[in-house]
Formats: sequence, C-alpha cells, structure tokens
Amino acid sequence: MPSDVLVSSPFPLPAPAGGKVDVLVIAGEHSGDEHAARMVSAALSRNPSMKVAALGGENLKSAGAELICDMMPYAIVGIFEVLKHYGELKQLRDEIVEWILKYKPKAVCFVDYPGLNLRLAGKLAERNATNKSGGKIRLLYYISPQVWAWKAKRRFEMADLIDTLGVIFPFEVQTFADTKLETKFVGHPFLSESYQLPTVYNPDGDVLLLPGSRSGAITRIAPIMFEAFSELLKGRNDVRAKCIYASDTLKVLLESILEPYGDLKGKVELVPNSTVVEASSVLTSSGTMSLNCALAGIPGAVVYRIHPLTYLFGKMVLKIPYIGIANILLDKPFYPEFIQGAAKAKALAKELVGCMENADRIRQTRELSGQLRTILDKPSSGGAGTWLAENVPN
Repeated sequence: MPSDVLVSSPFPLPAPAGGKVDVLVIAGEHSGDEHAARMVSAALSRNPSMKVAALGGENLKSAGAELICDMMPYAIVGIFEVLKHYGELKQLRDEIVEWILKYKPKAVCFVDYPGLNLRLAGKLAERNATNKSGGKIRLLYYISPQVWAWKAKRRFEMADLIDTLGVIFPFEVQTFADTKLETKFVGHPFLSESYQLPTVYNPDGDVLLLPGSRSGAITRIAPIMFEAFSELLKGRNDVRAKCIYASDTLKVLLESILEPYGDLKGKVELVPNSTVVEASSVLTSSGTMSLNCALAGIPGAVVYRIHPLTYLFGKMVLKIPYIGIANILLDKPFYPEFIQGAAKAKALAKELVGCMENADRIRQTRELSGQLRTILDKPSSGGAGTWLAENVPN
C-alpha cells in the first residue's frame, strides 16, 4: 500500500548512465511496476542493446532498467490524498517533463496510471517534444485506461497524444477503432511465462475470501463475506477459509472486522498477498484478483458493495453489463454477481456449497477458465515485450 507520507524529494532527477537512453518507462504504482518489468525483460531478451531507464520500482530495476526514480512512494490513491500531496505530485510531474526534455529518450512508454501519465503526455506535447506535436519522441502506452467502462471521450485525447497503444484485453482494440490511435492487443500479463498465479484450484482446499485491497471496499465487503462463511459452517463444519490482505494496515482492519464473529475463531486465517493459496471456492470483489481466480479455475462468485450514492452514480456512467472482468470478457456470468442488497449471507453460502459439491459447476468453471486463457493469451505476432522493442526507434 502506498505510504501516507512521501519520501524526501529525489530532485533533481539523476542523469541516465552515459547521458543517453533509448526508452523511458514510467510506471506510477505497484502493479504497473510488475507488469512493466515483464514487458521490459522480454524486450531486452529480444534486443539486449536497448537502453531502458525507468521511473518505477524495484521490479523494473531487476528486469534490467536503470531506475531513475522510485515512484512507489508517490502511488497515492484517492482524491483527498492526491489533493493533500498536490504540491509534491506537481513538482514530480514537472521534474519528469524537464528530465525528458533534457535527455531526449527516443521513446517514452507510459504504463497504466492515467492520472499522471496522460498529464505528462499533454505537457510534453505542449512543449512540442513529441512525435504528434512536431518533435522526435515517440509516446507509447501499455495497459489502457478503462475507457470502455467510463470517461469514454478520453480515448480521443489519447489518440491526439499517443503514437501506439498496447492493450491487454482484445476487445479494447475495437474500443479505439473510431480513433486514429494505433492499437494492438499484446496479451494479458497474467498469462506471461514469468507470472505465477497467486491462487490454485484444489477441491480439497480452503474457501478463499477476497474483499479487496482498499480499506473502503474491505469495510463494506468483508463483513458480508464473513457472515456468509459463518452461514456455511452451519452445514459444513469441516471447512476453513483464508482471507488475503495486501498490507499490515489492512490486516489490522480485517482483524477488527473479524473480531465480532466469535464462531469463526480458528476457522478464518488471514494471509499476506505474497502467499500462494490453494482454494476450493472463492468469494471475491470485482478487482484483478477475481481474474486471477478465474484463470486458476476456482469456482466462486463476485461480491460487491459500495456507498448507495456511489452505486447509483456508477449505474448512470458505467456502460457495462457486468462488473467482474471475467464476465465482461466472456459476456456471460463466469462468476455470478451479488451486488449491493443482493449480497446476503444465505445466498452466498449456498453459492459456496455449489462451488464445492456441484460437479457440473466445477466442470463448467474449468471449461470457461480455458476459454479465458485462449482469449487473453498473447497473439502469434508477439506479446508486450515484442511490441515495446518494435516501437522504440533505432
């Protein structure tokens, strides 16, 4: 989890070794650093002489990029936290722009994190430094903002700024079809050779509870998951559960939520997200872990609760039939979705029983998981590493 207190300023940003760089990769938060690292590693295996600098984290450094600045302390989530640290974040953005203008990488590859990355692209265009603004720097973007779900008009802004976009969901190519932005599906990072799924299907494994990685979501979703598991224990006292947490702070929060459920003592184990969990079934929020579980072939259901006003607003602006990414990709309910008031303990407990005991449900989950893998696997033309290497000018 990002820190509430930013580290002391690393400014001015240091020069790249030798004063030159072929591509600067910018990954502003943890998952982006991980995905970008796999991309860079694959690109360097294809072109070992390519000089890669990075504004990212330790994963990019380990992949072979020269780490110019550790961005992880700046991975702030939430509008109020952003406002609180606005001065530091603006200084960071301005410093990055000046660094790019000074050292002139042949290309800049933005990774996800549109709040920072699209602002950087815009500032570089204002300085006429980019290919589309009359300059020489190509702008690449890996892992698109989810314009198919909200802020749809952002795709036109991206088309004006970015030279090429590498997307991780095949339907995103069509999303940008009405723009002039070159868009290529490069495969999903969860199916890269170096990625290990954090969950494994085991019919004799535990029930997996995944209430999310943000405190607000956990506060709303974890209680109903614990209630559902408590309900399950009334008929299946032999089962146990594991609940994954993303940080020590969130572990404390989960412990406080779990405390009133005395019957669950010794039955629910809190485990860090670095642990590979074997599970027979899962109750998951709609985040990326739901896709991990779907790819692992674990039967389960999506559970989601947010503030009622946020839900009503979301229904007005989100133009998608499902909230679970596996369901969106398949256009059918891989995981049944229990949203807001539909998320009730007895209904969820019944789902878990079906996940563990219904042979047809287990078989169908395995088949749909295979379909997901086919959909998300990299194309024959190559994955993200190939795309990066091909789009950095010689």
